[in-house]
Amino acid sequence: MQHSSNSTNFRNPFQSFLMGGFECADHQNAFGERIDLIELTGHNRFIHEDYQRLSKIDIKTVREGIRWSFIEKMPFKYDWTQVEEIIAASKNNGIQIIWDICHFGFPDDLTPLHPMFARRFSHLCRAFVIKYRSLVPEGELIITPINEVSFLSWLGGEANGTSPYCVNQGWEVKYMLMKAYIEGIEMMKEVDPTVKIMTTEPLINIASQDPSNLISVLKANEKNQEQFQVLEILTGRICPELRGKPEYLDIIGVNFYFNNQWTFPVHQFIPWNETPANPYWRSLHSLIEEVFINYKKPIVLSETSIPEDDRYDWLKMITEECLTILKSGYHYTVAAFIQ
Repeated sequence: MQHSSNSTNFRNPFQSFLMGGFECADHQNAFGERIDLIELTGHNRFIHEDYQRLSKIDIKTVREGIRWSFIEKMPFKYDWTQVEEIIAASKNNGIQIIWDICHFGFPDDLTPLHPMFARRFSHLCRAFVIKYRSLVPEGELIITPINEVSFLSWLGGEANGTSPYCVNQGWEVKYMLMKAYIEGIEMMKEVDPTVKIMTTEPLINIASQDPSNLISVLKANEKNQEQFQVLEILTGRICPELRGKPEYLDIIGVNFYFNNQWTFPVHQFIPWNETPANPYWRSLHSLIEEVFINYKKPIVLSETSIPEDDRYDWLKMITEECLTILKSGYHYTVAAFIQ
């Protein structure tokens, strides 16, 4: 992990360059059924074995989630049993956890548009930090309040794919999620001012299908820039009434997948593995460079993966992109995360 030459007080908070992570989504799907990926993958049953396998390949930093819907069965009443098990396993295996408080799921009686959503979430954040520090008084505590606000806003606010099951309400859902996000940070920092906040948002590229059409290019760029609304709100650049501040952004996590680039206005995925490269495809290092120039914060590749047979070629490409970043003169952070 590297730092900007202007960040003289920067210190690497991670225990390993490569990170692991376990799918912890607990949302309701398009049919209203509760999904529990920790249970489906068996990670809750094999957590010690999972951590031991990571340790053998020198991966000491891992993303996990607390699964809000399982923690708060009644308003403001929390069952920390599963969190305590994760903490115990991480201690026994020398694993550092980066915590997701909300990874797509909420209690059954809440949606992001509920008037009590932000209050319930902020109190959960506060209670989590109190519980964590009672068990781990020292050391770094890195938290992602809400994973992929941008995607969740689209899925629940535009695509009718999860709670609150809306269309044409993406901005409203995003606004309320960010209200909760910031109030959660405020409550956590009251308990422990040293808590570090790591965002984890999709890193995408939307390209006009007709580069000669200025209107199309401008509209595609406008859609592309929407991916940064979360960071803009969090740092107080827009929606100042939500009380965002630059100091609430410690680390930028970018989630980069094979289907993160597409054309506009007709939605067609841009292939990543053509030779020569597809002219619409943008390299990972160029996308990360753009983020760093805008925000001047350490950057983590917080998620990446691809299904089945393409894994080797994808990870080879990701490795080459990370090396390009590390060799550049920008000195932005790169820490790879592999699911």
